[in-house]
Amino acid sequence: MRLHQLDITAFGPFGGSQKVDFDDLSAAGIFLLHGPTGAGKTSVLDAVCYALYGTVPGTRQSGQGLTLRSDHAAPSTRTEIRLELTVAGRRLEVTRQPPWERPKKRGTGTTLDKAQSWLREYDPVAGSWKDLSRSHQEIGEEITQLLGMSREQFCQVVLLPQGDFARFLRADAEARGRLLGRLFDTHRFAEVEKRLAERRRTTEAEVRAGDAELLADAHRMHQAAGDATAGDGTTGDGTALPELAPGDPGLAEDVLAWAAVARSTARERLTIAHCARAAAESARAAAGHVLDDVRELARLQRRLAEARERAAHLEERAEDHREAQARMERARKAEAVAPALDLRDETETEHRRAAEAETRARALLPQEYADAGAGGLAAAARRAAEELGGLESARRAEQRLASVVAERADLDRQERADDDVLQEAESWLAGWDTVRAGLQSRIESAQEAATRAEQLAERRDPARKRLDAARLRDQLAGDTDEAQARVLALGERALASRAHWLDLKEQRLQGIAAELAANLTDGQPCAVCGATEHPELARKIDGHVDRDAEERALTAYQSADEERAGAERRLGVVREALAAATAEAGDTPTDQLDRQLAELEESCAEARRGASGLHVAQEELRRAEHERELRLAAGQEAAVRAASRTTRRDTLDRERTSLEEELAQARGTADSVAARAAHLERLAAWLTDAADAARAAEDSAQRLKDADARLADAAFRAGFDTPRAAAAALLDDTAHRDLQRRLDAWQSEDAAVRAVLAESDTAAAGRQPAADLPAAERAAEAAGQRLQDAVSAWDAAERRRTELDRLSARATDSVRRLAPLREEYDRVARMAGLAAGTSADNERKMRLEAYVLAARLEQVAAAATVRLRRMSAGRYTLVHSDDRAGRGRSGLGLHVVDAWTGRERDTATLSGGETFFASLALALGLADVVTDEAGGVRLDTLFIDEGFGSLDDQTLDEVLDVLDSLRERDRSVGIVSHVADLRRRIHAQLEIVKGRSGSVVRQRGSG
Repeated sequence: MRLHQLDITAFGPFGGSQKVDFDDLSAAGIFLLHGPTGAGKTSVLDAVCYALYGTVPGTRQSGQGLTLRSDHAAPSTRTEIRLELTVAGRRLEVTRQPPWERPKKRGTGTTLDKAQSWLREYDPVAGSWKDLSRSHQEIGEEITQLLGMSREQFCQVVLLPQGDFARFLRADAEARGRLLGRLFDTHRFAEVEKRLAERRRTTEAEVRAGDAELLADAHRMHQAAGDATAGDGTTGDGTALPELAPGDPGLAEDVLAWAAVARSTARERLTIAHCARAAAESARAAAGHVLDDVRELARLQRRLAEARERAAHLEERAEDHREAQARMERARKAEAVAPALDLRDETETEHRRAAEAETRARALLPQEYADAGAGGLAAAARRAAEELGGLESARRAEQRLASVVAERADLDRQERADDDVLQEAESWLAGWDTVRAGLQSRIESAQEAATRAEQLAERRDPARKRLDAARLRDQLAGDTDEAQARVLALGERALASRAHWLDLKEQRLQGIAAELAANLTDGQPCAVCGATEHPELARKIDGHVDRDAEERALTAYQSADEERAGAERRLGVVREALAAATAEAGDTPTDQLDRQLAELEESCAEARRGASGLHVAQEELRRAEHERELRLAAGQEAAVRAASRTTRRDTLDRERTSLEEELAQARGTADSVAARAAHLERLAAWLTDAADAARAAEDSAQRLKDADARLADAAFRAGFDTPRAAAAALLDDTAHRDLQRRLDAWQSEDAAVRAVLAESDTAAAGRQPAADLPAAERAAEAAGQRLQDAVSAWDAAERRRTELDRLSARATDSVRRLAPLREEYDRVARMAGLAAGTSADNERKMRLEAYVLAARLEQVAAAATVRLRRMSAGRYTLVHSDDRAGRGRSGLGLHVVDAWTGRERDTATLSGGETFFASLALALGLADVVTDEAGGVRLDTLFIDEGFGSLDDQTLDEVLDVLDSLRERDRSVGIVSHVADLRRRIHAQLEIVKGRSGSVVRQRGSG
């Protein structure tokens, strides 16, 4: 992978658009990325990572999205990263735009635009770019597949992070294992361990569940055999159920053996119960036969006694039976007279109703018709109907007269309403000129107030801004004093720290001989004089200052100096802000500006209140003009209606006079024609009803005489002296049914008694002694109880034997089913223990993932040693150790071998500079191994972040030589550092310069 060009817009500290030409920088093999703290050196690397993966490295990836946007960017400038690179022989261009809050195109405020991505590829044949995708997911998958690395691997291999490998160098086995696991993606081996452990737990649970089920069956068999126990937990033959638990060895054999003994005992007891049941059944049958004979004898004796009692009772009721038979005979004769009796009653009722109707109808007639017959009444009804027909024309004339009178009254009401409308319109129009003048005056006053409010509003906004600037001016004046005091205090502290550092440096130089002597070995040349013999070594005195103490003092001085510089920059910023605020606010006091703004606000509010009545006055004027038009129109319409009413009133008066003359002749003495017609209608109806009632009464009287004659004749033929005697002999349905039921019951009872007394076996039973039924029942009951007990005992023995057979077969199946599961559990448990490092066969207690990582660490150490030897002039070699470390783990140890002493020691004993170039070598070696692990992807561009300030000149030269040798693998290396000496040694540079409007990029190529 080779980077060609990076374009950054509104990203991080870069407020505008910046361009980085990696082709020009990479021509020299090594290039330097430098700039002051906070300028944005790391943001350049963040932009590369964001373009490729859509996220930034490490902890900076939290809170992305809107936070990636530069605070220095213009509101209309969108954040964008564009990276052009070559990977796997393909030249690609990746463009990413994170989400941003842009100003709305219409109105005020902002709106959120979603993130966008583009991926293009250069076609060398066509000489142009072609689009590949605009999907975030597809672009991420394409880049990851081409690079062969995840974002974490890329950040560890291409962007060698500041301090990470120093921590990796000194880390314990657990922390080192976590980092290697992320880089080499060994989670699949951890998943194997996890799956084996889960499989072991699963199979163990299945085995224990099977054992628990087997034990449950054993306890069920014990309960099933419990009826045959003596209450001491043993079966009938004294064999006790073993005390067993899931997982116990030999559990299956013990359960099956105990089940066999229980089944044998249950079969023996079943045979005994069967014999007892057969004997009880025979005894119960004999007792049953005896009981049946005694019951039959007792039944016949009771039957004979009951028959004799019933015969005596019949004899007592014989006279009543004969009387009932005579009454039934008279009732049958009277039934022949019943139709005539019913006809006479119906005819009498009909005649009575007809007479009552005639009386009611005659009561309504005038006195002159009181003695008239049916014919006279009908003739009078016809005359009244004819007179009623002659009044029809007069009734229509009377209805028309009512309509004419109503219409005439309505015309009078309309005339009065129109007079009111005309008077109201004239009164309202008389004051129209005054109302219009008042409304126009209000409109002109409101318009003048609106103009005044706009003028005051234009003066209010500058006054408010000036007041805000004055308040900021007052605040910044206090901040300036505080910042100036802090600069003075921090300057004094920096001077004291520098003096302390120079003192320690001078003390160390005075005792440097003792420090050099500590590293001398007999036979090895002295670094100062070259001698191989060292007869008198310099010794350290009390209070000797070593290199670590000097470096700590230098670090403290640099920290104090940076803090002082930061305070000075803060003071400059505050002074610039104070000057800007003073220029805008002027020298006018803040309270005076506040009063001026308050007066403007009050005046503006008063003018707006006056202008607020403009719309109301305009609406009132419009409504008044509309009302005037309505009043004028209403007056004109009322005048037109008055003219038409005069003609209509004369016509109605003439028609009314004619109708009144006609009606006076038609109504006679009645109040109206309608009253005269109503009287004639009632009279005709009464006369008709009375004639009909008179004819009906005459007809019913004749039918009543005929019915009396037929009834007398029917009673004589039936044998009764009078019709009244025949009516008395009749029975209603209820009495007839009751009498017949009594006669039938007596006859049935008499026949039944005679039949019982004639039975031979009943008569024979009466001659025998009385039967003793209770004694026979007690004997049969005792025999039945003995049989029931025997059957219960046999049934319990049968159920016990069946249940024991079922449970024994089930236990046998469980044992057969558990056998292969136990074998699988033993095999899985051995494999899980071996992979987890807990098995006795795993001597070093090394987990499977740690074993794979140990092999990778060995490769990393070998690759790192090649560069470490060059950086350390052949002194140091990195080796990995499989000694047991924290929590019993092993295989991830890392030691350094010192060629000067020939001893292997912990990497934590390296000095600061030695730690840096050792961790750098480790990082480069890890990059090579991870690259090979990722599929051999060429990494032509690397970045190394900081750490060079801890190296002396000679070591720095050796480190740079090693980095320069990376060009042998066609790589270019970018060094991110503050070290000033590197600016003289490395000609290709990318400088980040920060300013008030954001950072900018300055590039200098190898030329």
